[in-house]
Amino acid sequence: MQDITLRVARKEDCPRIMELIRELAEYENSVHEVTVSPAAFEAAGFGPDPVWKAFVATVPVPDGEQIIGFALYYIRYSTWKGCRLYLEDIVVTSSWRGKGVGKLLFDQLIAEAKEKQFSGITFQVLEWNEPAINFYKKYTDKFEPEWTNVRIELS
Repeated sequence: MQDITLRVARKEDCPRIMELIRELAEYENSVHEVTVSPAAFEAAGFGPDPVWKAFVATVPVPDGEQIIGFALYYIRYSTWKGCRLYLEDIVVTSSWRGKGVGKLLFDQLIAEAKEKQFSGITFQVLEWNEPAINFYKKYTDKFEPEWTNVRIELS
């Protein structure tokens, strides 16, 4: 297996991260839901007031490196628990799934949350996504069925 490297995402990674976001949307049969423009995505991560951060997993290729996965997160505040890391998405390209890339990324998120002294990590998983649920069960048994997701679309 090739050497996998984790690093903090950079601005120039945004096009590849967007490709992986589309790959995730295809897997979830929700391509039509991806409405963020590449420019808005980049600005949200690397503009004057960035709202997200990410780690990327890379492998060497002849002309440099290829991003094979990412974990995108932001900091949220719980009035009950304090600062928490919110994992928005963790994605590994299909040809690299099952090879430990997701574990490396998730372990990096845990290390980041501990380093920043956050009270925990919060995320969502689709109830039909058994591979993801089984992955997360290796880390926790705290799934919250009593909560209902609510959203308001403004655009």
